[in-house]
Amino acid sequence: MARFCPLFSGSSGNSYYIGSAEEGILIDAGRSAKQITEKLNACEIPQKAIQAIFVTHEHSDHVSGLRVLAGRLGVPVYASAGTMQALEHMGILTEKFPASVLSMEGIVCAGMRIHPFHTSHDCAEGYGYCVRTADDRSVAFATDLGYFSEEVQENITGSDLVVLESNHDVGMLENGPYPYPLKRRILSNRGHLSNAACSEAAVGLVQSGTARIFLAHLSKENNTPELARETSLCALKQMGAQDGKDFLLEVVPRENPGKVTVF
Repeated sequence: MARFCPLFSGSSGNSYYIGSAEEGILIDAGRSAKQITEKLNACEIPQKAIQAIFVTHEHSDHVSGLRVLAGRLGVPVYASAGTMQALEHMGILTEKFPASVLSMEGIVCAGMRIHPFHTSHDCAEGYGYCVRTADDRSVAFATDLGYFSEEVQENITGSDLVVLESNHDVGMLENGPYPYPLKRRILSNRGHLSNAACSEAAVGLVQSGTARIFLAHLSKENNTPELARETSLCALKQMGAQDGKDFLLEVVPRENPGKVTVF
């Protein structure tokens, strides 16, 4: 059976495990290698299970532990061409691990099929990922979205489980302490997905058959787990779906205490 384990989520770091009990991959390595290893241990996932690390983009909350962790494990790193160029410029790529540009056709790794799709974010070339597990489950990772584009929608619609960004409440952001240029950046089409935009996407996903949605990458300053969940929950109830029957809606914690979702 497939296992999904969000290790970290949010502006302080992001990393997710998807695979089986024996082998799998990491999506991002945005905390230190030590912290990621500790979370893997807490989730009873052995380090030797990690077969590769797939990077969404080069921002520090997604790659801060990449150089050390990939070097320690000796596993390949995959990302877009733009992200690879950025990682090289940042001095993250070394001879201790292989690094390859992932084409849009994707690859087979850890017994799973992984293929990317483009995301709109203020980075070199952002990727989201769709994963088809060994037991034919489909999982999609869609965070750091300036907006819910047609490409994102086409790629993640119909997935069994979706990790979807619900970054901020627009009112909290507009009335919060962030400087105006940062607010503009977050609200732009190359920023982050709001709770309201996330809720609209969630409705379409549930209508297409998605049973599990994990709200991720919440802002610590401009959101709360309760508000993010309630926004999507209300939209789903309005379209007639029942919580716990037609869908399961969860908020990814900033740090996983050790919970693994088996599906």
